[in-house]
Parts: sequence; structure tokens; C-alpha cells
Amino acid sequence: MYKDLKQECYEANMQLNALNLVVYTFGNVSAVDRKNGVFAIKPSGIPYEDLKPEDIVIVDFDNNIIEGNMRPSSDTKTHAYLYKNWPNIGGVAHTHATYSVAWAQSQRDIPIFGTTHADHLTSDIPCAAPMSDALIEGNYEHNTGIQILDCFKEKNLSYEEVEMILIGNHGPFAWGKNAAKAVYNSKVLEVVAEMAHLTLLINPNAPRLKDSLIKKHYERKHGKDSYYGQ
Repeated sequence: MYKDLKQECYEANMQLNALNLVVYTFGNVSAVDRKNGVFAIKPSGIPYEDLKPEDIVIVDFDNNIIEGNMRPSSDTKTHAYLYKNWPNIGGVAHTHATYSVAWAQSQRDIPIFGTTHADHLTSDIPCAAPMSDALIEGNYEHNTGIQILDCFKEKNLSYEEVEMILIGNHGPFAWGKNAAKAVYNSKVLEVVAEMAHLTLLINPNAPRLKDSLIKKHYERKHGKDSYYGQ
């Protein structure tokens, strides 16, 4: 019943590995089936070179295993929380990519310095505050989802416009219309994180990209008269 969903999830996870966004088994992508209220996610602790489509686990939004013989990713509850609360996303990815994690560990938003960043979003990439002790002691992975939504509420951001976040002292999550787009956004986040790091090394006082360039670059790719595809 879920063969196509498992295949989509498998291909996205393999792409995550091919793009050098994961270390060993650290990282995961999920793909949702809204009609049936389930999502597919990578099993926990399986090396990418050993992963097969049939290994992918099917879980519902309450974290019940619907199909699969392996334990789902340890981040499953975070994915479930995002799917439950954000109805217009079709895929979620989490990585331990180096520059993204470095910014998360520094507890800093990634400033919008250049047009590569502006091609994808018009704001800084948000970094959620480190999790409170009360949430850490509770249902940790579920509470990571709360942490993400709280950050978006505090910063007045739309999950449909900003499809990525850093979790303070932890690492990045990204999402999109499907699992492939979640992987794409994870790679964009990592590249922008590296560019911003190098920018500040060269010029610690580098200015933020001016609003007119932000508007131009975002709208030529995403606006009603968009034309940029490169």
C-alpha cells in the first residue's frame, strides 16, 4: 500500500547522503501521505549504504508504527509534530551538516548577506533558543517540534515562506512541499551557512543585504512574474 511513499522517502534519504549533509547515520528525511494520515521515515541507526526502500517505516501522526519491522528514526516525534501542525508541508529533513550545526551551536540567526540567500527567503534564517530544562526533561523529540513552532511564533515567520530553521545547540531542520524539496532546502541552508561564515571571517562588520536587492532576487524567483531558473 505504501510502496511509492517508501520509495520517495528512500530516494530523499539517499540524496541527503549524496549531498554530504549527513555523518554516518546522523540525519533523516520523511515524506507524508496526507490522505492516509501517515508518513514514511528512515529507520534508526541504519547505515545509508545498507538502507533499502523496504526498510522505510510508516508511522501515523501519533507516532504509531503502521508498517515496518524496524524502529523509526529517533527524530520521528519531531516530524510528526510538524506534520500535525503545519498542514501544507509534504517532507521534513534533519541533518548534522557542519556549517548549519556550527551556526546552531553559536545560537545565532544566519544574517541575509547575499543574493544566494535572498533567492530562497527574505529574512534571516532563524535560530531557535536552546530548549528549556522543563522541555528537555519531558518528551524531548516531541518538544523539539514545540521549540520550532514557538520560534516561528515569536519571530512572526510563516513556515510556507521560511522553510528552514536552526535549533540552538542542536542543528538544522528543513521542510518543503515534498521530501525532495526538504532535502533541497537542507542543502541551501548548509551552503548559505558556509557563505555567511566566510563572509564574517573576511569582514566581521559585513552589512546585511539591502532591502531592494532582497526584494528583487526573491520576487524574480518566487513572485507572480518570476522568470529566474538558472
